[in-house]
Amino acid sequence: MKIGVVSDTHGYFDPRLRELLAGVEVILHAGDVGTQEVLDGLGQIAPVRAVRGNVDPPELNLPPSLKLSLAGLGVEMLHILPVPQSEVEEWADRTLEIDGKPPRRSEAFLETFDDATGVVVFGHSHQPCLVTLGRRLFFNPGSAGKKRFDLPRCCGLLEVLPNGIRASIGVLEKFDGFLPHRVQLDFED
Repeated sequence: MKIGVVSDTHGYFDPRLRELLAGVEVILHAGDVGTQEVLDGLGQIAPVRAVRGNVDPPELNLPPSLKLSLAGLGVEMLHILPVPQSEVEEWADRTLEIDGKPPRRSEAFLETFDDATGVVVFGHSHQPCLVTLGRRLFFNPGSAGKKRFDLPRCCGLLEVLPNGIRASIGVLEKFDGFLPHRVQLDFED
């Protein structure tokens, strides 16, 4: 199963999303949608599931978070993580240094997610993120809205494989900085 992942569109539907998300079966929008027109544009590509971001108007009637099962993969989606993205990235880096186990101080954070969750989709920072912590993938597709700050404009793809998942970032315009292009997480049998 192929899943499109977008966030932080802020009312702008980039027509290039049609090409980058062609063939996906569902699109997850991790908040700061901005307008119904964005949801309608994405809905022409595939069915959309979205959560409310901190700037979304109440009339969009979006939930603050969602728990989904997509092709047997548990996905939790929210706009803002309960800890800064930079801290999750630091914990993931430290995991590599200490025998593949998450740092002790990350345990309480990881317990906020269901045991069945394999992927946590989030947004807010506009900074793409693809890291594994414990047995979960934390996936921020970055911002698909108009250029803000000095960050790339991008979206993501998530593929559910027979024994794992693969996630990747696709750019919506040229970017010369570092991007986490692809991560694969294999499940134990």
